[in-house]
Amino acid sequence: MENLRLFIRLSRPLFLVGVFLLYALGAGIAHYLGAQIDIDVYILGQIWVTLLQLSTQYLNEYYNAPLDQENANRTLFSGGSGAVGPGRLSRRVPLMAALVCLAFLASATVVIISRIQPGLLAYLIMFVAFLGAFFYSTPPVRLETSGYGELTTTVLVAFLVPAYAFILQLGEFHRLLAMSAFPIAALHLAMLLALELPDYATDLKYGKSTLIVRMGWESAMTLHNVLVLCAFLLVIIAATFGFPWFATWPVLLPLPLGLLQIWQMRRIAGGARPNWNALTLGAVALFASVVYLMAFAFWIN
Repeated sequence: MENLRLFIRLSRPLFLVGVFLLYALGAGIAHYLGAQIDIDVYILGQIWVTLLQLSTQYLNEYYNAPLDQENANRTLFSGGSGAVGPGRLSRRVPLMAALVCLAFLASATVVIISRIQPGLLAYLIMFVAFLGAFFYSTPPVRLETSGYGELTTTVLVAFLVPAYAFILQLGEFHRLLAMSAFPIAALHLAMLLALELPDYATDLKYGKSTLIVRMGWESAMTLHNVLVLCAFLLVIIAATFGFPWFATWPVLLPLPLGLLQIWQMRRIAGGARPNWNALTLGAVALFASVVYLMAFAFWIN
């Protein structure tokens, strides 16, 4: 039972929920535009996305396990899962789990090609998403240590996941996807910066060149605050260009949470003792609440 608990922890189920919401957002926009949602297609697409995400998370745990064990500031959302190491799961477990997920991912790809035949745009998204996700932690590329891993992840999560769900249902792109994706992308990148901040000292010590390490913590904190404000500004701008009001006003409701995140960042930058759990939880809650409210709005209209 303890190993099962550790494996569930290794799988980071809360991160899976976030991508479920983004996939639902893409399908919700298709529903709003009049698509008759094909449940079988929806489920197959979600399975493909989840298998890709799980394989990426397991590979990340495998390659980062030695470094994560040195992190004294681990939280529920940062610093690795903490499920791998002495007295816990063997490092071999995430590697084997990743290989199993990749094998199932290949099978899911064959099923999608043979049964759905979604078209060139969907295949392009699948190809790009696989390359970006697989090489996030895997040598020799290791995007996460290049300073570009955060940007790559943001593109994959905020743009490609909703677009993939949408295209599987309607077969084409629509401007509502871009209008939805840009503010979500800003919040996602801000969230990643908040999640990486507790790891800054460890990453700097061991030469892991994340975006925060490359920018410096002060610049990264400023960027976080600008991104949070820009996300809500982008929603308002989108509304002036035809983004539905029923999806605009709910997304503005978490603005106080965004201002709270900015306040926490400014306190830490000013020398206050950081509460890493509150900071990372707030970042995840802000991102998830915006995605949920936007997806819900499209599904009920």
